[in-house]
Amino acid sequence: MYQIRDNEPDYAFVPRAEAPETNRYGKPVELASPDDPRVADGLVINGERSCSDNPNRLRQHGFYFNADNCISCHACESACSLKNDLPPHLAYRAVGYVEGGTWPAYRRLNISMACNHCDNPVCLKGCPTRAYTKLAEYGAVLQDPDICFGCGYCTWVCPYNAPQLDTTRGHVHKCNMCIDRLEVGLKPACAAACLAGALDFGVIETTPENRTQLETAIPGFPDPSITHPNIRFQQTRSLPDEMHRPDAAPVRYVRDGETPGRYRPEAAAPRRAPGWNLRGLRSREDPLVVFTLLTQLVAGAFLLLFLGPMAGLEELAPGRHPLLHGSVLFALVGLQTLALALSTFHLGRPHRFYRAFNNLRYSPVSREVAGIAVFFNLLAAYTLLTTLPDLFAFLPAALLAGLRQASGWGAAVAGVAALWLMHRIYRIRARPYWNHWQVLTSFYGAMLSLGSAAVALAYGAVLWQEGTPAGPLLSTLALVGLTGLALEALGAWRHDLYLRRSGGEAAAALRRREAEFGRAEGLRRGLAAVAFLLLGVIAAAPAAVSWSYPLWLLAAVTIVLQELVGRALFYVLVVPTTMPGAFFWRNAAFQAHARSAGLADMPQVGVVADTH
Repeated sequence: MYQIRDNEPDYAFVPRAEAPETNRYGKPVELASPDDPRVADGLVINGERSCSDNPNRLRQHGFYFNADNCISCHACESACSLKNDLPPHLAYRAVGYVEGGTWPAYRRLNISMACNHCDNPVCLKGCPTRAYTKLAEYGAVLQDPDICFGCGYCTWVCPYNAPQLDTTRGHVHKCNMCIDRLEVGLKPACAAACLAGALDFGVIETTPENRTQLETAIPGFPDPSITHPNIRFQQTRSLPDEMHRPDAAPVRYVRDGETPGRYRPEAAAPRRAPGWNLRGLRSREDPLVVFTLLTQLVAGAFLLLFLGPMAGLEELAPGRHPLLHGSVLFALVGLQTLALALSTFHLGRPHRFYRAFNNLRYSPVSREVAGIAVFFNLLAAYTLLTTLPDLFAFLPAALLAGLRQASGWGAAVAGVAALWLMHRIYRIRARPYWNHWQVLTSFYGAMLSLGSAAVALAYGAVLWQEGTPAGPLLSTLALVGLTGLALEALGAWRHDLYLRRSGGEAAAALRRREAEFGRAEGLRRGLAAVAFLLLGVIAAAPAAVSWSYPLWLLAAVTIVLQELVGRALFYVLVVPTTMPGAFFWRNAAFQAHARSAGLADMPQVGVVADTH
């Protein structure tokens, strides 16, 4: 257990104050009854069981930050790093700032931020491995790195930079509220080390000494309604109407005339000539780019193979070209196997991929993985039952036919459902660029366009070689592809309107696309237009024409290229609602400079290689 020093100062101890029954969000401050058997035995901390006699032990605690007092000495950061033995590239608590005004009326507002141990911890609900736990003791949200497999989804959904993905170890760390210190009555190390009295700690909604405010927002702090964080602010000094971040995030904060003392985020990305920035399309999410597109291709192609004959496309019937039909089905199983393998490359610990099923109740990631697993297994079952029926000769013919139909319908439904579950992963309030139904139209549009391209290339080649008229089939597949492209275009149009109307981080992402990736986005739109024109020509062509297949080849290339560029942009453009960094610390621009200049080779710089 943590040892109290003989000369521990009084300010290092958590004050015992009377707490209200509920907090400002309407949630009870007391998280469990002392008679609850789940908490009666206490906690096991550092191998020792503890159950302190603190009467507030089962009440929600939180941090109090007085921005008027913070001098940016970083003592809280240092104390946290020392207490938790953190490497230079990680910090559970970080001090950032926003600034505004001009000399001599320049103002700087420092913000010290760690995990806020929220009432609604989105990290806990999002984590597929159930590495997070919210304790009744002190309301602490804890994370177990040994359970984590390094997907980083908690870093996507948290608006405060609290979970830290350690790419060198392959898992996430975060603040644990120094719960071992709390059990002996001490404040967390960061609060006890604060030199200026800016950072304090106690039962939530109780006012510490020398404080007059208990606000839930401060310039640079994301919308508290996302997670109901357990932190309270004081900031009474006058600030300019506009505050800027020193890091590379293209966001500024403007005084909200409707709500006194509140600032709203606005786009701050400079308007400049559109660029290509093709190198900037690469990111840690590259495995997800390929994984999502391959899964959508497989789901779309299977839908056409299974439902096409029922809709009058007799050329796709299993009995018309049995060898080709079986080969395409096995190719789809192989592509989906490759997609699943690539998805594990996104993990810090790929060998623990099986833990993705641990949080089906809450995590969109767990549900997506489960949905794709069901689709994959039903697809494989249908493929075997259709192409290798002799393997199941021991079954009655009627039962075999029933299993084939059941697995086929199951795979068709599961494929569509899996893409729905896949899109739910990205409906994140902390990432406004993703939080729009355009994600669904993009995924389903890609399913139709890529799926029709795959089927057209496979069947068109065989029919063309046989001399069989392929025009009717290719024309119908072109209509399917056109539908997919139109669906994506509709979603993109409405998405742009949403980004402009929403402002803040959403508009900042749009501004980045127009400037940094303007030409890359223009290329994507041009390729989509060419594909749409080619498919339109194929769909309108007479059934007997012989050039439909060459046009489909060209259309397929343009479809694949525009989907790759569009999906890469999807991942690199997002501007999260994160806390401000500093000129060097938690600054994406400095990190990129450090990697390119070789500074990242020095561990003390605190920048590691951009890997996963």
